Amino acid sequence: MTRDIRTDPARDPIRDTVRKAPRPGGVAEPGRARDLSPRRRRETVAVLLFGNGPIFESSIPISVFGIDRRDAGVPRYRLVVCAGEQGPLRTTGGVELTAPHGLEGLARAGTVVVPAWRSPTHSPPAEALDALRKAHDEGARIVGLCTGAFVLAAAGLLDGRPATTHWMYAPTLAKRFPKVRVDPRELFIDDGSVLTSAGTAAGIDLCLHLVRSDHGSEVANSLARRLVVPAQRDGGQAQYIDRSLPEEIGNDPLAEVITWALDHISEQFDVEVLAARAYMSRRTFDRRFRTLTGSAPLQWLITQRVMQAQRLLESTEATVDEIAQLCGFRSPVALRGHFRRQLGVSPAAYRTAFRARQAMGPATGTPGTGHGTGATLNGSGSVGAAAAAPGGLNGAGSGVHGHPGHGSQGLQGVQGERVGRSGGPSGIPAPRDTSPEGPEERPGDRNRSRSPSRS
Repeated sequence: MTRDIRTDPARDPIRDTVRKAPRPGGVAEPGRARDLSPRRRRETVAVLLFGNGPIFESSIPISVFGIDRRDAGVPRYRLVVCAGEQGPLRTTGGVELTAPHGLEGLARAGTVVVPAWRSPTHSPPAEALDALRKAHDEGARIVGLCTGAFVLAAAGLLDGRPATTHWMYAPTLAKRFPKVRVDPRELFIDDGSVLTSAGTAAGIDLCLHLVRSDHGSEVANSLARRLVVPAQRDGGQAQYIDRSLPEEIGNDPLAEVITWALDHISEQFDVEVLAARAYMSRRTFDRRFRTLTGSAPLQWLITQRVMQAQRLLESTEATVDEIAQLCGFRSPVALRGHFRRQLGVSPAAYRTAFRARQAMGPATGTPGTGHGTGATLNGSGSVGAAAAAPGGLNGAGSGVHGHPGHGSQGLQGVQGERVGRSGGPSGIPAPRDTSPEGPEERPGDRNRSRSPSRS
């Protein structure tokens, strides 16, 4: 799951902490926050529905933003469901939906979500495209889930930007909209004021990402547990496990080991210790763990430590050195290395930006991911951390997502860091360091994929 840092005027404090660079053909506006029209409210989320769309994608933002979960510590959003066209909104499964509002319902939304579009080869209604452009011009966050990216592209909101969609339709998106830099391998891409996700369930990942941006990782993780989904997923396929995992995997012997690991996360232990507690060889433990969780045990352990560091940075005054010890890292250097590799910023910068964002209220821009190489279907892209990926459908480039901190060439040849969600570089083993988890896993050990493959 990657995000490219760009200069859309939508600025998040975490993003501003890292880097500001112009979009192709654009002008950098460092330090200026994206203004939301006074009539719009950041907590208001509008879902724009069209007829003959899939019901699952349509239900995702409604489920995430439309249910009151304040009992779980999730601040309430105000949901507005809008029809993007006249007539009945019949889904592909034959269920007919009724939207209480028309396009006028978008007028007060700080976030507009387009969950799907019925046909990659058909043009959306002009009135809906005008409404989306107006919302964006007035500072709203515009989100396209799955084939909803086609609607955003038709409105011109993806021109010159990185974007993703369902891998099946990525070539069509690139062909129809050559100005869009399509990357079919990512679960979602956050480009500040415009965000897109891959197919189907990846919409959940992006909606959780929005909640994490608005309210922090604890709130997003709490919501993920309510939805019974992983809080974060890496590399388009591998899933990271939150504390709800032991109950989810039931009576499997590994549940006890995982519970022990989470309860002792402040201690320095490696995967060999976990394998011994499971009475398994390292090879057998690795295989069983990946089969059960979809993630390699070393990457899971590192991610749990980084997630704990996030929580402590957000909620305590502990120093980075103290947090490194509380999270089981051998040294602050190890914490900083893994934190920057997974989130794209230093722990200190993350804390500063998180508190600044909390002080100003929910932001329209958010921390996304910034790791790995990415071959795009349009545009020239850049060289990744370890090797150049092949050029894309409509360009000779090698991807837009360089790995931070290791001499990678960033967008348009500008070196810079990427801010991000949990996850390592897609398909590229991270550099070795002296963390207590031991040496980094070999390329063959990592559960990885360059593109979402679930419909």
